[in-house]
Amino acid sequence: MADGASPYQFKSGAYSSHTLLLRSLPEKGEGRPVLDIGCADGYLGAILARRGYQVIGIEAPGRAGARNGMRIVEADLESGLPPLPLERFAYVICADVLEHLRSPASLLRQIRERLEPGGRLVASLPNSGHAYFRWTVLRGEFPALDRGLFDRTHLHFYTWRGWNDLLTSAGFAIERAVPTGVPVGLAVPRWESTALVRALERLSFESARAWKTMFAYQFVVVARAESA
Repeated sequence: MADGASPYQFKSGAYSSHTLLLRSLPEKGEGRPVLDIGCADGYLGAILARRGYQVIGIEAPGRAGARNGMRIVEADLESGLPPLPLERFAYVICADVLEHLRSPASLLRQIRERLEPGGRLVASLPNSGHAYFRWTVLRGEFPALDRGLFDRTHLHFYTWRGWNDLLTSAGFAIERAVPTGVPVGLAVPRWESTALVRALERLSFESARAWKTMFAYQFVVVARAESA
């Protein structure tokens, strides 16, 4: 991996967290300001910028700059939100971010203060209650992997109830939650576009819709700030 390159990539599957997250925002940006926290290489922000959103991203030190139609600000999120070109945002995106922080509640409280009236937090959150996670732990294993539910850089492992409690404690109310399926194509990239992989991803998604706490790979949530 090249220096500064992100270990994360855009998940383009029909039932992936990135696809469902993008669907959570209006198709036309009309200049609305968006803050993409932990934006990696800016793959989500680039799509939103093309839709007409005004996008600012935050990424770890050594990756700042301007790219893909958006500005990226350098910051260590463990120290909180950095100074930003805009004060308020219509949407704040946390895609696969909160589980990596020592104090996600602290960052969420700061996000709450930076939302416009009527603004929304849109986040993708891994589900540590997923059947695979439960079965792996039941077997006495807890692997440290490069990505996925057992990502070695995760500091928190929340189930649906844990995520709901975290957001509530930070002053948010979840308005909508959509479960995602397992991104099978990422696990077997050689067959990513095959009918079999697409069918397995559809089966995983429908299972998650039927029993989200057991079969959701991630939750894509839209949350509003509660009144003080």
